Amino acid sequence: MSETPPHASVHLRVRYGETDRMGVVYHANYLVWCEMGRTELIRERLGISYAEIEASGVLLAVTDASLRYRAAARYDEEIRVDTWLSEVRSRGVEFDYEIVRADSGERLVSARTRLTSLGGEMRPTRLPENVLRRFQALLGDEG
Repeated sequence: MSETPPHASVHLRVRYGETDRMGVVYHANYLVWCEMGRTELIRERLGISYAEIEASGVLLAVTDASLRYRAAARYDEEIRVDTWLSEVRSRGVEFDYEIVRADSGERLVSARTRLTSLGGEMRPTRLPENVLRRFQALLGDEG
């Protein structure tokens, strides 16, 4: 695997509604930005959409999330969300994120989410083989 894992970047501008009265981004909005990052990573790097994964019979549910806040994003700033796949298992995947100021690269938040594959009865189930293979290939683990 290369030193820099395959990733996707999403650029956005902080909207007024994402901030508190002081113009600082409300903490839960970073999770929304993580979702934007991982759906774009799946689209760009796996060549499929979240909707296509769901159409294959599984849902990817966030079962664990951790965020480390380092600096505050503010209203009207340009932000970049860098996302990469960090782990693949038969029943789930894990993503890492760096949310930075687009102009300076200053790190605002480091985050990680774990998603579990859920079947029709909302119970953990194996990822469809074609989806699992795509995730493994992205991570560089073909086996």
